[in-house]
Amino acid sequence: MAGGGFLLNGAGAPDYGGALTVPVVVTCLMAASGGLIFGYDIGISGGVSEMESFLKKFFPGLLKTTRHASKDVYCMYNDQALTAFTSSLYAFGMVGTLVASRVTRRVGRKAIMVIGGSMFLVGSLVNAAAANLAMLIVGRMMLGLGLGFSGQATPVYLAEMSPPRWRGGFISAFPLFISVGYLVANLINYGTSRIPEWGWRLSLGLAAVPAAVMVLGAVLITDTPSSLVLRGKHDHARAALQRVRGKGVDVDAEFSDILAAVEHDRRNQEGAFRRILRREYRPYLVMAVAFPVFLNLTGVTVSAFFSPILFRTIGFGSDAALMGAIILGLMNIGGIIASGVAMDRYGRKLLFAIGGALMFTCQVAMASIAGTHLGHGSKMPKGYAVAVLVLTCVFSASFSWSWGALYWTIPGEIYPVEVRSAGQGTAVALNLGLNFVQAQCFLAMLCSLKYGVFLFYAFWLVVMTAFAMALVPETKGVPLDSMGHVFARHWYWGRFVKDHKFGNEST
Repeated sequence: MAGGGFLLNGAGAPDYGGALTVPVVVTCLMAASGGLIFGYDIGISGGVSEMESFLKKFFPGLLKTTRHASKDVYCMYNDQALTAFTSSLYAFGMVGTLVASRVTRRVGRKAIMVIGGSMFLVGSLVNAAAANLAMLIVGRMMLGLGLGFSGQATPVYLAEMSPPRWRGGFISAFPLFISVGYLVANLINYGTSRIPEWGWRLSLGLAAVPAAVMVLGAVLITDTPSSLVLRGKHDHARAALQRVRGKGVDVDAEFSDILAAVEHDRRNQEGAFRRILRREYRPYLVMAVAFPVFLNLTGVTVSAFFSPILFRTIGFGSDAALMGAIILGLMNIGGIIASGVAMDRYGRKLLFAIGGALMFTCQVAMASIAGTHLGHGSKMPKGYAVAVLVLTCVFSASFSWSWGALYWTIPGEIYPVEVRSAGQGTAVALNLGLNFVQAQCFLAMLCSLKYGVFLFYAFWLVVMTAFAMALVPETKGVPLDSMGHVFARHWYWGRFVKDHKFGNEST
């Protein structure tokens, strides 16, 4: 398109350019720091659940059970009360996400992130002071509401603020901070496990630190242009866009597209959740459901929750199990960084293909080793236990390279503005709901299926990789408000999405 301030890229969508500027880097990194609370909680939950001082206070019966060497090692930690400690957070996280999705259009992405961080901060303090199981669960509920609010708003914030050609890298900063939070949590667990009686309180209470970082970061940043326009603040929206794109940059074309998208939203007064059920939004609804379902069926969620317990099961001591979880955290960070560099250069599909193949191989190999060398009343020989640790590390890095980064990137960037809050809210709420189910059921699954649990996840890895390669469009470098191009030209989704907005310009 000549003279319009932008060019059409290979996908038939406008390319606004978008050089990296200090304001956009700082703004997006401050927003992405919200991922710290996700990662910290995942790491802390598994580590604290393995501390004897914590088990002695809240789960004394389970502590006695784990000391019986004759018990089936697969069932050693199968206790529903213990898993409720972990899973209660995710049940309330689902509620928090749905509530945030309803109010974010009225108060903005920034306010939702501030509220989420504040609730997480309160929950961490309640957990640190917990005198009984009920108080512990109440604290977990507050943490869950905080995660729900921040998880709904942060990826969308990053997608709306980042330049199109760098969007994948900026959104991947969120899972990167999740991985950093997970690593920090396991380092803290490694240290506090040596503090008798109250080490677990320190682990849980220090969750207030990443929560405070998130609140401070959210307070200091501006809201997104799309969110400001939705609330009628056009002058503020244009100023926010100019600030992050850089002084002297022509933002007319990009701002015009934001206005057009919001105006389209207002012409269709139907609620976002009702609208996303319509036929023309079918691809977005499918993605909102498929991504969290497949994310949980990789098996990585439960591995992250219970990695110290899993390593104890295969024969590591307490300290070695926590150190193994720390190594996993480092592998996660490496995978996320590699993914952030690669996705905007080589595209999203390559990451799905490589990650899926490696994760499948690791799950099958772990099933083979566990099935041969781990049985009733016995622990795995050290050499094979180390092999499982290596496979788990490769699996973790492969996950971070693919689904770990892309789960936040693709759902955060594909939705039209009129269903963006509903699409992201559905994806995050469903993910947290499935986290709850898996956290509550994984130890029972491990007890029942034994090494077959690895084969269960391997099967689903084949299914999800095929889905990604066939049905997830390539979105590299496509501006947010032009995603309709990609879906309209897809071999399958084109029967649902009609490319009206840019239909004449792409020819």
